[in-house]
Order: sequence, then structure tokens, then C-alpha cells
Amino acid sequence: MNTARKLPVGIQDFEKLRTGNNVYVDKTKYIYQLAQLDAPYFLSRPRRFGKSLFLSTLKAYFEGKRELFEGLEIAGLEKDWVKYPVIYLDFNNSEYSDVQTLEMVLDYLLKEYEKEYGIQDIEAKPSIRFASLIAAMHEKTGRKVVVLIDEYDKSLINTMDKPDVNEKIRDVLKGFYGVLKGADAHLRFVFLTGVTKFSKVSIFSDLNQLMDISMDENYAGICGISEAELLQNFQPEIQALAERRKISCDKAFAEMKKRYDGYHFAKVSEDMYNPFSVLNTFAKLDFAYYWFATGTPTFLAKALRNQNYDIRKLEDDVYIAAISVMDYRYENQDLVPLLYQTGYLTIKSYEEDEDAYILGFPNEEVKYGFLRELLPAFVLTPIATGKFSIILFLRQLKSGDIEGFMTSLKALFADIPYDAIEQKHRDEQYYQHVFYLLFTLMGQFVQTEVKNNKGRADAVVKTAGHIYVFEFKMDDNATAEDALKQINSKDYAIPYTTDHRKTVKIGVEFSQKERGIKRWLTE
Repeated sequence: MNTARKLPVGIQDFEKLRTGNNVYVDKTKYIYQLAQLDAPYFLSRPRRFGKSLFLSTLKAYFEGKRELFEGLEIAGLEKDWVKYPVIYLDFNNSEYSDVQTLEMVLDYLLKEYEKEYGIQDIEAKPSIRFASLIAAMHEKTGRKVVVLIDEYDKSLINTMDKPDVNEKIRDVLKGFYGVLKGADAHLRFVFLTGVTKFSKVSIFSDLNQLMDISMDENYAGICGISEAELLQNFQPEIQALAERRKISCDKAFAEMKKRYDGYHFAKVSEDMYNPFSVLNTFAKLDFAYYWFATGTPTFLAKALRNQNYDIRKLEDDVYIAAISVMDYRYENQDLVPLLYQTGYLTIKSYEEDEDAYILGFPNEEVKYGFLRELLPAFVLTPIATGKFSIILFLRQLKSGDIEGFMTSLKALFADIPYDAIEQKHRDEQYYQHVFYLLFTLMGQFVQTEVKNNKGRADAVVKTAGHIYVFEFKMDDNATAEDALKQINSKDYAIPYTTDHRKTVKIGVEFSQKERGIKRWLTE
């Protein structure tokens, strides 16, 4: 089946989308709802989740471009279609490695409007120019100004691993965004989007009338695609995908749900699909990790490693107080709020008695994409180019070649630069993390800290023909013999005696001095 419908892959401009006759999931009811108030709004959503398109839709609405909205829900709601002067500041299109880049971007964005409104000889700093521009636009048009800011925090996100640069950027942004509070008399509407809500940026401390709708149930569906919207708008594409993959439409839909669904942005909300991944799947008629192909969480991966965070917890329920989930502070060592805001974790449920959220991976795309990025951060060597062979390791694991795959694992650890991981972090938990990441990404079922009535095994790995029960020890206080003895004395393998697969017990001894696997014993 070949569909002639145009999909807006990569299109973030509402006018271009509509005039190009692209498929559009109608979100205009939210536009009308928001426009009824004069309050300034803030919306946080992960990258590539439709924030830019929504902001572009707001721009077209406030510019009075009624013709673009024909046939959409707002066409039956809005009667006036007043044209307002609009300042649209898009911070998406630059990489910010220093404060000078931010200042250049601000200068470029402001100059465009200063030229349009005849403002000349501007030498002041960006915050003063911004305030003057808003006042001038109000005076010359006779209408209050609409300010739309897309990805307000792009420069902050890009420099999170450079504390000195980040602090300078925060100082610039504090003054720039702080203008919005003093300009309230000139403003009709303000809307900002971003990934994170940095508590120390003055727009969130000084602009106290800001309405944060990021976790408002009324706006949970403002970005992304709900299941109802998917089925209503993309039936031809689902059918085409099913035909190309030679599966039923039900199976194609189920695969999409498993990979791209599962985001929640409020205590009570419907599942939301990642729109970028959905559109790319339909455009290419294939399943892949599209969201991760557009960027990687390098800073987060390094931070999790440097904090020696137990990444296995991300598989289970991650609890966080409701008051903290949107309150990320730069100096705070807790990365969970940032993992939520950036889209690597999402709301699974809300515990009303404790006023806390339970977070977890939203779907397979995020889980396996994120773990794939974490592995090189923990081993600090390119897996594809080192001594470790993924293909050989998989063959050894599936065939039961214990000596072979343990030798491969020893080679993997031997490739880690001796000074790359702090000695204090090269403990049993660190090696457990690498085991967990490796086996999970190899497609094998792995459990860590597996409990029974006598204790808990460090790891259990299952393949089609084998169940491997691992126990790890550091050579400064125990040996491979001790590890194997513990497996037997604690009956870690007993739960698998009725399984048709062969059970193998493996005691592994790590060496602090050698910084890797020293010995192993099997039974």
C-alpha cells in the first residue's frame, strides 16, 4: 500500500505544515483555552515532543491568520481573530558552548525586530533592548505584545557539564527574562517552552505570576499524540506499516505502543506517544529508535556514573516527592527530576497519601536507547572498536561457552582506561552496573539483586538454553570460591531447578589492583 498523504516529519512551522497539506493532529482547542487569559505560561516537555510546532501555532493565531485554521476546532470557537504584534524568540538553532554564543543569538534575534520597527543605534545590553522593543511595539501598533520563547533553556542544557560557563549564561538569562515582569503593562500574552524548570533562573523566582502548565491535567495532551488521536488520524499509515512489515494492523499498533507510547504528564492523564518517533515510523515504514538518533544524554550519562547512581533502580519504581519533580536545581545532586523533565523517566502512578510520584521508563525506545548511551559512559571505551566483540560474546552466551564469554567480559573490563573511573567507584556495584547494562542491551533477560528467603543473588541472566546465576566478590575481602559457596549456601539456584534450561552457577572475583575480572569458578 502506498499512501500519498504528506507527513510533517521535521516540520515545526505551523503555516508551512498547513499550506503544504500535511497531516495535522488538531491541538487548537488548547490555543483557544490558553488565549482566554492574559497570564504568562510555561510548558516543559522533552525534546522533539511538539513544543516548537505548538508555539508556531500560537504565533499564527495571534497574528490573526484565520485562513490557516479552517477546518480545525478553533475555527468554531474564535470569532474575533485580532492581530497582535508578536515577538517569537527561537533558541533551537544554535549550540551554546559559551556565553558569547548566547549573546550573539540574542543580538541576532532582537535585531530582526528592531529593524522591522525602525529602532536604530542599539548599543545597550540584551535585557534593555528587549524591554525597549516590547514598549516600542506596543506604542507603534496600539496593541499589547505577544511574546513567545521556544526552548528558553537550550543554552543552560548545553553547558550543564561546564559550571563556570553555565553560571555566566544564567546571569545573562536572569536579566533578559526578568524583563517580562516589568513589561507586564505592554504584554497581551506570554508563553515559554523548555525542557527544564531551573529554579534559580529569575523568570521562575521573580516572575511569580507565571502559570506553569507542565503538569496540569487540563493540558496533559497539549503535545504528543494520544492513542485516540493516533487511531483517528493515522489509519492509512498504520495499514501501510503493517503491510510493509508483513504483520496485522493490530500487531503493528501493538508494536508502536510498546516502543513509543507511555508518557504521562500529570497525576491523571492518558498515555501519550512520542510524535517524532511516530511520524518517522510512518514515513520510513520501519521501527527504530528515532528519538535517540537526534541527540544523546551525554551529560546525564556522565553524571549518573560520577555519582555512582544505582542505575538498576531505573528498571523498578523510582519514588520522588511531588514537590520535587519539577524543581531541578543546578547545585542539587538528585538527577531524578532532570531524568523526568528530559523524558527518560515518566509518571507511572501517583501516591496520594505520600504526595509522591512513581517514575519509570515510558517505553522500550527510551529504555534501551538510554541504557545504550549509559554503557560507554561506564566502560569509557568504544564497544565496537575495543577488544570486546559483541557478536562473539552473544554466540558464546547462547551456546553455553562459559569460559569464552567470561574471557570476553574480562577483555571488556581490561579495555577500561585505568584512570577513567575513580578508585572509590570501582566497587562491586560498579561491576554489577556494567553487567546489567551489557546483558540488557544484548537482548538477554537479566535480573539483579534477585531475592529469595535466604538472601539475594547479584545477577541472574536467562537465554533460550541456559540460566546463569552470578555472584560477585572483590578480592580485598573475598574470592571466587566464596562467591560460589554463597550461591550454594543461600540456594540462589533452587528456584530454577524445575526449569527446562541448564542452570549454571558462576562465582566472579574482581580485583581492585587489576581493575577488572581476576578469576571465576563455575558449577
